[in-house]
Amino acid sequence: MKKAILTIAIAVMGLSAALAQDTTKRMRRPMPKMTAEQRAERVAERMEKQLSLTADQKTKIYAIELDNAKKMEAWRSADQGDVKGKMKERKAEMDAQKAKVDAVLTADQKTKLDSFRAEAKEKGGKMRKGLGERGRKAKPPVVSDPPVQG
Repeated sequence: MKKAILTIAIAVMGLSAALAQDTTKRMRRPMPKMTAEQRAERVAERMEKQLSLTADQKTKIYAIELDNAKKMEAWRSADQGDVKGKMKERKAEMDAQKAKVDAVLTADQKTKLDSFRAEAKEKGGKMRKGLGERGRKAKPPVVSDPPVQG
């Protein structure tokens, strides 16, 4: 009798350990390494779809984005010292790039692009906010209704 109880106890412990592993986690798909030309082409294609660009506008946008992508690659590979100064420089360069793109677009296309930018900014803010609260916010306790005794 003792052997049967001991065998059952060992089987239950082994089974509970096997079932305790979380297999529902998804693996993050690694981002493909793209060249500056590929990045610029992707941005130009997306803007062509969203904003109905002409062929001339698409080539100008491609040139602007290619220049921007090359600068971004250089900043990523550069030394990480003086991050604050580099961020100011990067921000100024991004504003200049936006101004160049806006100069190519028509008024209607600018309003569409501004709405896309606003949506992206809002979405990014929500994601950053969600990441920050993940570890700090405790889950509320689960309270079940006690059975009613009559």
